Formats: sequence, structure tokens, C-alpha cells
Amino acid sequence: MTEQKLNGSLFQSMVIQGAYAIADKKERANELNVFPVPDGDTGTNMAMTMSSAVKELEKLHEPTLAKAVETTASALLRGARGNSGVILSLLFRGIAKKLKTQTEACGRDFALAMREGVDAAYKAVMKPAEGTILTVSRVSAQYAVERCQAEPDLSVADVFEAILERGQTALSETKLQNPVLAKADVVDAGAFGLLTILEGMRDAFLGIKHEYTNIAEENTSADFSAISDEDITFTYCTEIIAQRLNKGRNISRLRGILNEIGDSLVVVDDDDIVKVHVHTDQPNKVLEEGLKFGPLLTVKIENMREQHTAKVIESTEPKKRVIKEPERKYGFVAVAAGNGLKDVFADLGCDVVVQGGQTMNPSTNDILYAIDETPAEVVFVFPNNKNIIMAAEQTIELSDKKVIVIPTRSIPQGMSALLAFDPYGEIEDNVSAMTEAFKAVTSGQLTYAARNSEFDGKKIKEGEYISLCEGKLCANTKKPLDAMKKLAKEMVKPNHAFATVIYGDGVSEDDANKVAELFKKENHSLEISVVYGGQPIYYYIVSVE
Repeated sequence: MTEQKLNGSLFQSMVIQGAYAIADKKERANELNVFPVPDGDTGTNMAMTMSSAVKELEKLHEPTLAKAVETTASALLRGARGNSGVILSLLFRGIAKKLKTQTEACGRDFALAMREGVDAAYKAVMKPAEGTILTVSRVSAQYAVERCQAEPDLSVADVFEAILERGQTALSETKLQNPVLAKADVVDAGAFGLLTILEGMRDAFLGIKHEYTNIAEENTSADFSAISDEDITFTYCTEIIAQRLNKGRNISRLRGILNEIGDSLVVVDDDDIVKVHVHTDQPNKVLEEGLKFGPLLTVKIENMREQHTAKVIESTEPKKRVIKEPERKYGFVAVAAGNGLKDVFADLGCDVVVQGGQTMNPSTNDILYAIDETPAEVVFVFPNNKNIIMAAEQTIELSDKKVIVIPTRSIPQGMSALLAFDPYGEIEDNVSAMTEAFKAVTSGQLTYAARNSEFDGKKIKEGEYISLCEGKLCANTKKPLDAMKKLAKEMVKPNHAFATVIYGDGVSEDDANKVAELFKKENHSLEISVVYGGQPIYYYIVSVE
């Protein structure tokens, strides 16, 4: 039997099924995130990154191999979210580089393309660590290449089996290579996601079809085929789950308010959460009311009229780039979540604030559009989150403007960097000054445990308050002020002069002032600012410098 080679249509279906596979298992990948804070979004980021390729590939009819691989690489680059999504896009960029000159690919071609992808990913990571998606991709690709060297006629199917066989072994070894994974006895989430995608691609190549239940659940919505558009009273099907921190807030009052602005209302509550489903023309009001109980854990808003007419909703249509002509030399883009923080960064001179942060990493395209909207020759970008830096850096080669990413890893670092900017200074001097400024900042947060866990020998229970200092666990308690007291002792030093307390949704200014007092007790000379950020996930973001 003649060996089946890899062509454009096959690659198209393989990537699509790989995307379905990771979407089906994204929650499993999310659960592999070790730290108990609510940032388990590796699976979500990889699924959303892959879905960006699906949208573009589904537009193609019997594409050539070159067209299929280049479309995939371009879409993944622009849709990349989080570090895992960026690395995934780089792997496929390398594959595209190797295969775009061919009409068909044999097993050896695909093995070499995989290794090319690994090289592209490693070049983009400053300090690649062992026990990650990079490790698993490297050893599995190298194993496949070595197999092809020994057996030059190895088929594409055999190459896939070699990659997955060695990849599964390498995945199990990640917990031995990374001390954090070893303590938690879990494998790397990104590597798990990659193998899941490759398994889906392998099955598509072999003609094996799967029913992906999670895909069906995500895409299932009300069937309006039996009714007319006029029968839809309200436009938006809105669903939220809010954490119930404000125990005294009245559920009956919530039902009354939402009943006035919509129909099909369902409100379910217990001691921990409030879940709402409602059809309304004011989804923003639903979110506002939900936030009065506590942080929003999930949000889903769907346009039922657009679903009924089978149109692509506006938010999913490819957005046309509108590049504003420069009006001045310097401009600024920052990433932040919360209306208060948006106002803070606007006051500091930011032209555009991209909504995003923990659990909601913006894509490379999201950041690129913000750069386009900034009327400046040179645009400084402040990611303000370690998992957004790589996505921001991908805009450098995509933008027509000069883009400089200042690798800030927290909101306070971004604020401090902006304060250090000199509008009359040269580019290099400003980069140096802003970098020096943000590196002098010590950041801390208060959030909650999203799952039961054990970290650094401490048992952490779901729902406990967790304080973090520079991303490391400081305290986990049932009382938020106790967690903040320990954080203050950890963060504040005698040489510190300034502190900032940024309080989020569901937190009162009075409570924020009490936290400020805790920091003042540790250093009476501290000059403390209390700022409303309105951010989700984190009750407080604090900094000292």
C-alpha cells in the first residue's frame, strides 16, 4: 500500500481536530497548574490559541500544504494567549517554515519540521527551564528525527507514533525535572496540552473521528429554528457565577432587580456562590449586581438574535486593523483589569489600556490593535503580568511602529515604570530608567485558593484567603486581615519609603484603609496611597518601594 503523505487538506483537518482535542481537555490542563491561586488557565490559553487557527482554516477550500501551514502559523501567532499559547504558536511557525515549500510531506519531512518548530520556540525563550512544554517538544522531536535517520522511509503515521511515544515518557519525567511539579506530583500543564493537540492531529491523519463532548457543550445554545426573530424579547443570554463573599447581601433583592430588566431568570445560591441566568438587554447591569456579592468566577454573554440569524457575532469577526498616524514621538499601552486601574493608567499617560490580566490573558492581536490605536512613533507596552510578556513581545515584528515591551510582571511595576518616564528623554535612557524603576518594586496580592492543594509543605484549603509576595505564598488563612498582616511583615523593610494599596471589586475603601494601617505599623515613615482598582480575582494588590 502506498504511504499516505501529508498534504494541505490533511493538515487543515489535523489542526482543527487538534484544537477540538485541547478544548475537550482544557480543564484537565488547567487543573495541572500547581499553585492554588485562581490562575489555572494553561488549558484555556492553549485552546483559545488553537481556536484562532480553526477560524481561519475553516475558510479555506482544499488548501495547498503551503497555504495550510502558513495560515495556521499566522493565525496562532496573532491569537496566542499566555506563555503556553505563544510557545505553541512558535512551534507551528517552525513547522510552517519547513513545510511551506513542499506540496506533500513524508514522515522524515514532518519530523524535521517538528524539530524546526522546537528551534523556533527555544530561540524565543530567554531562560528555558527543564520539565516544561519545551522539554517535551524537544526530546520527542529529536527522537522522531533519530528514528528517521535509522529508517529513512518511516511513514508520517509512524513519526506521529514516535513523537507521542517519547512525548508521553518525557511528560511523566517533567515531575522529576521540576521541583514544584515533583512536590505536587503532577506533570507540566503545557506539555500535557501539546501532546493532547498532537494526539488529535494524529487521529485526524489516520481518519479517526471523535465526539468531543466539551466542544459540543461549549457550542450548544438555544435552538431558535422554530421561532422568529420577533419572538426574542431580549437580546443577550447572560450567565454569571459570583463568589459569595458579601454574605449579608439579599438574594431576593437581586432577583427583583434582574426580573425588572429581563426574563428567563434563574438565580441559584449557596454559602459560596451565586449563579445567575437571565435574558436581558442590559448584561452590564447583571455583572454590576453580581460583583456586589463578590468576584465574578465565570461570565458568558451570547447574542441570541445573532445566533438565530446564524451570523457571526461582532466580537468574533476578524477585526480590521486601523493604524493611527503618529501625532507625537512616544505612546503607551498597558494591560490591566478593572475600571479603576484603567483610569489610573490613563492618568499616568497610557493611550490604550487592554482589558486583561490573571485568568484573562489578552491575545497578541489584542495588544497589536491597541498599539495600532496609539498615535505615536514609538509605543511602550506594559504587560503587567508574567504570562502576558511573551504575547506582547510577538507584536514587535507585527507592528509597523517601533514597539518596546517593558517586561513588567505586576500592576505596581507598570505604574512605577510609567512614573519614571521622561517625555524629553531618549529611547535608551527611558528604557533604562523605567526598567530600573519597576525592578525596585516589591509586589504583593491577596486572593483566594481556587482548589485544595499542598505547597511548600503547607496544606491549603479551597476558599482560603492567600497572600502572595512576589508570586510566592506568604500566608493562607480564613481571615483576610490575618493574611494581609503577614504580608505586610514580609514586604515592608526599614528602607522603604512608599507603599500603594490597590483594592478590587467587592472591597470597601474602609477595609482598604485598614490594610494600609497594617503596612504603616511595619514602617511608620511609609507614605501610603490607597487606590481603587476595581480588579477581579485580587482583593488587594500592594506594592512597596
